[in-house]
Amino acid sequence: MSVQACAALVERGDPDRFLAVMAAPVAARRVLFPLYAFNLEVARAPWVTQESMIAEMRLQWWRDAVEEIAKGSSVRRHEVTTPLAEVISRDIALKLDPLVAARRWDIYKDPFEDQSHFDTYIDQTSATLLWAAASSLGEVEEQTVRDLGYAQGVANWLRAIPELEARKRIPLLDGTSDGIRALSDRALARLHRARSKRHTISKPARAALLAAWQAETILKLARNTPGAVAQGALEQSPARKRLSLILRSATGRW
Repeated sequence: MSVQACAALVERGDPDRFLAVMAAPVAARRVLFPLYAFNLEVARAPWVTQESMIAEMRLQWWRDAVEEIAKGSSVRRHEVTTPLAEVISRDIALKLDPLVAARRWDIYKDPFEDQSHFDTYIDQTSATLLWAAASSLGEVEEQTVRDLGYAQGVANWLRAIPELEARKRIPLLDGTSDGIRALSDRALARLHRARSKRHTISKPARAALLAAWQAETILKLARNTPGAVAQGALEQSPARKRLSLILRSATGRW
């Protein structure tokens, strides 16, 4: 039950975030790896079984775990919950509950109800995680981080479209080319708004924002070539991906 165990989980299950954490200062890694391992376990929970009741129980287990951390009570021993409880505050733990609850959408095959429902899902599953990571490292303006987290979430969601559709989900309100362009533009607008307020993010917290380093590239590709979404062609080559991360890390300009 250690940060090293969390790092191994993230390396296997979420390699892009693993790269982002390894590009961050060493001191930040002991905070980021448990958070990202937690997110990985929560994201997996709805998909490891076809029984909706079992999936609900798995998510409830994680909701109970973050509630224990938020209350400051004895926390169940687990390779992720134990190190997580050591690196996040009770207030941050409290705000992780909606992140877990939002994953209930993944259990079922109902489409999103409307734009607000979709935006809330992305905000809770992506922006909340990025905010928790950044605010655990330093002072931040929450809306700035959430704007960047929304852009990151939409970019990752577009990358996941082929897999979601293969699993019989309906991931987009409007899957037409015009719909994908509009969604990409909305996410890019929030990314640019976040960048206009870089000064609201303290230097220590910026390490967490490296996780969103691919968002702009992916969103622009989806906007300019909407067909790439269904084709699963939004991925950068490993070499280009690493180079762009190195440049972001060196300049600090997320």
